[in-house]
Amino acid sequence: MRDEHKKSGRIKEITSVSNPIIKDIRFLEKKRHREETNSFIAEGMKLIIDAIDGGWTLKTLLFAASHRDNDNVKNLAARAAANGSDVLIVPEKVLGSITRRDNPQMVVGIFERQLLDAAKIKPEAEDVWIALDRIRDPGNLGTIMRTADAAGAKGIILVGDTTDPFATETVRATMGSIFAIPVAHLSESEFITFAKEWNGLVVGTHLAGSVDYRTPQYSGRPILLIMGNEQSGMPAPLVKVCEQLIRIPQVGRADSLNLAIATGVCLYEVRRHALSLEKRGNRI
Repeated sequence: MRDEHKKSGRIKEITSVSNPIIKDIRFLEKKRHREETNSFIAEGMKLIIDAIDGGWTLKTLLFAASHRDNDNVKNLAARAAANGSDVLIVPEKVLGSITRRDNPQMVVGIFERQLLDAAKIKPEAEDVWIALDRIRDPGNLGTIMRTADAAGAKGIILVGDTTDPFATETVRATMGSIFAIPVAHLSESEFITFAKEWNGLVVGTHLAGSVDYRTPQYSGRPILLIMGNEQSGMPAPLVKVCEQLIRIPQVGRADSLNLAIATGVCLYEVRRHALSLEKRGNRI
């Protein structure tokens, strides 16, 4: 019976927010439930199609009953069911209860979480990886993932106790890049060992950094860019593994930049030699 379910998903109509299946999906707002079920929520038809095309496992597809006659929705639902995903047809109020939005997307997907095993990271050539130390804000993390995707970074390494990359707010902020940027997670001690074995330049931002972020030679080797915590910056153990400490010059009254902004500024400088608007097109 289990094999049969894998071959073809169930198609079911649900009308109540108190239905046990819907209740279980709503619990995915909790990190613990996401981890226990190895699941997370993603919203929007294009994003879901791109994720499926990228090899991510869609567990359940939900769409608004008001869109049941939409050809694109019907095609996606048929594809999902044929691949073994359950398909739930629900009223908009149910989608709103799941996404916590007054005007929810009409298509929502429940996907299987994917974290990269850091042991599989083998930097070569001019690969760039971003390490985020104890990042707390889901919006910051999502924005950094989107920026990393746009700039051509290879992936992100979360260090220590961090926000969940699969939190709904994070996924929204990535604008789909959650499905394009590999994410690994290491404890501080594991990361220190990882950084010491890095076969390129380990560079970190620090208020005490004596070098302008535009000064180092980034081309010709793999780069590991370490960004500190939003509130306390980079701790001493991580500072010690940096071959180079950099800073972003500031002349205004603000004493710091938002983490996502600072990461974007540094990342685009690190990747500047590899990016060509003439070749790739000037897209904003």
